[in-house]
Amino acid sequence: MRWSYRIVTILGTEIRIHVTFLFLVAWYAIVAGQAGGRDAAVATAVFVLLVFLCILLHEFGHILAARRYGIRTPEVLLSPIGGLARLERLPEEPRQELIVALAGPLVTLVIAAALGAWLQVTGRGHELHLLRPGSGGLVSDLFRVNVFLLAFNLIPAFPMDGGRVLRALLAKKIGLVRGTRIAARVGQFFAFILGMIGLTGAPMLIIIAGFIYIAAEGEAQAVETRVAGQGITASAVMITDLRLLPVYATLEDAVRLLLAGEQREFPVVDNDQRLEGLLTRDHLIRGLSEHGPATIVSQVMASPVQSIGPGASFDHALHQLRTSGLPALPVVDEARRVVGLITTDNIADLILVRRHMPAPS
Repeated sequence: MRWSYRIVTILGTEIRIHVTFLFLVAWYAIVAGQAGGRDAAVATAVFVLLVFLCILLHEFGHILAARRYGIRTPEVLLSPIGGLARLERLPEEPRQELIVALAGPLVTLVIAAALGAWLQVTGRGHELHLLRPGSGGLVSDLFRVNVFLLAFNLIPAFPMDGGRVLRALLAKKIGLVRGTRIAARVGQFFAFILGMIGLTGAPMLIIIAGFIYIAAEGEAQAVETRVAGQGITASAVMITDLRLLPVYATLEDAVRLLLAGEQREFPVVDNDQRLEGLLTRDHLIRGLSEHGPATIVSQVMASPVQSIGPGASFDHALHQLRTSGLPALPVVDEARRVVGLITTDNIADLILVRRHMPAPS
């Protein structure tokens, strides 16, 4: 996701932080500082960070449960709506997703129970008031927050855990794609209600609602893309009628190819058609602006670039395309000669065709 930055890697999972998360911490610290001074601002910032530590532990509940089924989690994103763990693939069965979805709330339940037990053991059981925020100390406030996080996450609105539970139950009855789309619509409806409440004077609710709405739509599209690509290799979705640029070509040559057809990304190759880089339309326009049309394409192209073989799975091709940060992914043979190109438009066409094809008998 844009505007996110890696802060640490734990057990092979990147922990990324969204810039709006920092705004959230700053917002609460500023409000507390205006009311109680510097000490209150620091205490509030520490409290918010501890809350997100609890959220991170919640996400590792999902991560460890997913690993039970051989599913890795490349990254976790900390944002104003909490943590979002990105699984490398969906669980194969609805029952597995049900277990993965419930593992996070189970961790939150354990945290809340442990904090509540600590308050009881230390003779502070009177601080266990769910409806009196700030009436006790740090531990009691963390207890209350974890209880509310547990309840919030179990709301059947995608992409919260309750929404994933709903998706798993729906997928068992009506299929993964339709189940995801319905769960996403429920989540977006909840986001709309939350946003309306935020307009009454709670701007952070508007931000949270926005994240929920976007995450729900993104998850629905991601699932539809994965399902559309099941059983397909890169060779089935790649463009084979494409123009290549030699490394000694100029930007003026690239302009002619750009204007002559619909191709927007051009693999750059050596004399033996082996991949050297990729010239995108953005590279071309920037190169023309900064260096002029006589510039050699190798001076402005993206290099080195990721590539895949024609026998690679669609899921692997999609992952490579997304991680490359480029709008196209070259397909090469064993000698690294370019044999095709996969673009985001290819994938969109694939989804469109699969959506309107009759289901196999």
